[in-house]
Amino acid sequence: MNKVMSRAAAQPRPRHRPPTRRDSRRPGGAPPRTPSRPAAALTAPQRPPAGPVPTVRPPRPTDLFADRLLAVLSGQRPVHWMLRHTAGRAYDDLARLAEHSPLRTLTPRPVVHDIGYYVPSEGALEVFARVSTGDRLRALAFRLERGKDLRWRCTAVETGPR
Repeated sequence: MNKVMSRAAAQPRPRHRPPTRRDSRRPGGAPPRTPSRPAAALTAPQRPPAGPVPTVRPPRPTDLFADRLLAVLSGQRPVHWMLRHTAGRAYDDLARLAEHSPLRTLTPRPVVHDIGYYVPSEGALEVFARVSTGDRLRALAFRLERGKDLRWRCTAVETGPR
């Protein structure tokens, strides 16, 4: 006996899981995969790019440390978060300053408005930052020194009067 099944009359089989995951909090699916080397690139001769190629520059140490210090002094991060990024008395000064949370506000979180720096000697930077806290501007000053391991560390921190 030969079984003949028509597609129109076929009943859907019960499945052990739904066909697709529907979660309103997640995007519809993964982006389509692209090969690492397109087939056209293998056969076509290499041409120089038509325009300038954008380069991504790593952030400056002044910008990184200004953001890190702002996060600690505004109460967004704990003081020990800066432990490996400080040297000398700077950690003690930072802990003393963070007790009072000089940059904490009830309005939206403070933002680094402007950064400037002075190079007093090779491997040292004296940095000042203007921090906007709502409609006010506050001052933040710190010193960075490059160690023998070529990492920048904060060696002094001060904020303007409250």
